[in-house]
Amino acid sequence: MEIPYNITDFFILGLSQKPEVQRVFFVVFLIVYVITVCGNMLIVAIIFSPILASPMYFFLANLSIVDTLYSSSLAPKLIADSLYEGRAISYIGCMAQLFGAHFLGGVEIILLTVMAYDRYVAICRPLHYATIMTRPLCACLVGVAWLGGFLHSLVQLLLVLQLPFCGPNVIDHFVCDLYPLLELACTDTYVIGLCVVANSGVICLLNFLMLTASYILILRSLRGHSAEGRRKALSTCGAHFTVVTLFFVPCVFSYMRPSITLSIDKSMAVFYGILTPMLNPLIYTLRNEEVKNALRTIFHAAGNCSWIMNTKAGTQNNCSCK
Repeated sequence: MEIPYNITDFFILGLSQKPEVQRVFFVVFLIVYVITVCGNMLIVAIIFSPILASPMYFFLANLSIVDTLYSSSLAPKLIADSLYEGRAISYIGCMAQLFGAHFLGGVEIILLTVMAYDRYVAICRPLHYATIMTRPLCACLVGVAWLGGFLHSLVQLLLVLQLPFCGPNVIDHFVCDLYPLLELACTDTYVIGLCVVANSGVICLLNFLMLTASYILILRSLRGHSAEGRRKALSTCGAHFTVVTLFFVPCVFSYMRPSITLSIDKSMAVFYGILTPMLNPLIYTLRNEEVKNALRTIFHAAGNCSWIMNTKAGTQNNCSCK
């Protein structure tokens, strides 16, 4: 089937058209992106070490990988566009960015729901946790998250590929997203807009309601635990619920409404697409004692290795001088 479009590229307005503001954005988002990649990769390195081996940390490592990729689908283009006045993106590049962002966003939504289920089993059925959350099941759940994200994004892409674009080609956003593209289409997009709400908005809302229900059950179950058990459970669940709130609330606001663009949409996209992936490793590190202890252990071991290497090098130098 021939793709019905008459334009070869789009022009992205970005967050600002003022050069001095663009330079500030360049510095800020470059720092945010570096922190995002380094922080999430550090979490992955900690969790894939033998120190933390429970299913919860397996899911957390996958979340960090998704966060890194998700941020990488948005931030580099935003950073590069902050340096140039011309912000053109090809039609194919725009569709690729749209698919990648929604693919990884869908994976994150499902993965956060899986992590809530893991916490529910750990707290409400602790004696059966090891037999329920086996390695094959954990790998299967992660695979379901990636498959679900792929199918979600594929539907979005197929909806947009049906649209004819005959001008104008200016996207009032910093990324190729659904609602700005629907406004540029040379046809009635009412039905497609409803499909977008059904695909994106309802998925966000349903997963958020499932997450809320799981935490209600967890809180009810904690009434029978000791004070120390409640403190530990709330520390872990509090970090997860904070991440869920930071990601889901902007997503629900952005996609659970008619297909119109608002001025606040750019801020919402920056929040859940760029800032939240940076905050996730900080939240899990600061709120989780096991992660902090593992981090101290790794840094302590790295310090000891560095001291041993320096000592050996110094000994060899002394021997060579003699």
